[in-house]
Amino acid sequence: MPRRSVLFSPADQPALMHKAPGSGADTVVFDLEDAVAPGRKADARESVNGVLTDPGFDPDCEVCLRVNPTPSVADEDIDVALSGTPRVDSVMVPKADSAAAVREMDELLREHGYDLPVIALCESASGVLHAEEIAATPAVDAVAFGAEDLSADIGATRTDEGTEVSHARQHVVLAASAAQIDAIDTVFTDIEETDRLAEETRFAGQLGYDGKMAIHPAQVAVINEAFTPDDEDVEWAERVLEARDDAEADGRGVFRVDDEMIDAPLIARAERIMERHRASTE
Repeated sequence: MPRRSVLFSPADQPALMHKAPGSGADTVVFDLEDAVAPGRKADARESVNGVLTDPGFDPDCEVCLRVNPTPSVADEDIDVALSGTPRVDSVMVPKADSAAAVREMDELLREHGYDLPVIALCESASGVLHAEEIAATPAVDAVAFGAEDLSADIGATRTDEGTEVSHARQHVVLAASAAQIDAIDTVFTDIEETDRLAEETRFAGQLGYDGKMAIHPAQVAVINEAFTPDDEDVEWAERVLEARDDAEADGRGVFRVDDEMIDAPLIARAERIMERHRASTE
């Protein structure tokens, strides 16, 4: 299942949660953490459960629940929001700062009878530094990078260029790649700046990210398009993979396409392009 766009929806607003899958997002996240004021957590849990157990709610996208980072609060989140037979595919763990913390959340889910993949959100200094062990935790299916919370944690000033989080951003994607799981890039907070969002998302793809988090439905189409290869790239990848098959049949490891010598790294690039192309047509 592709995760090009990961859209957050406040867990205390049932109408928005019902509408979220219609945005075209690959993943919708019903957010019990940052999007809900402390005094509304109890109501939000009931609202999420009402949506997830609605017989008419069965979207084609991945449905994820973001719980709170404190285990005792997350226990209440799971107990109420996931009671009954909810339509849920994964759980997002915010402020994941160690593999042990993620394992604790996974054990909590299992105590409630759920075996769900975890999206671990690395958004603190500790989380980024431990991203490799977090990504390697068996329950973790994807890691996400949170630049805003990280900046607050380390006292950095956010800039348009993002140089203050560049090292951390690349560290998280390396950890995901080493574990062979999805890497999801940070949110883009300026909803009106669609051109900059497109540029940021394309750059995230160049870094190796598989998707990007969104805070508004209007961002979804921009993100999906940025992660969709253009026709020229798809045609190049098809030629490379066809030539690879011919070369393998002839026992050759290196071959030429369009006057370019093709070896393993370029074959891997072609395979990645085709994976994204297929994801965009599903």
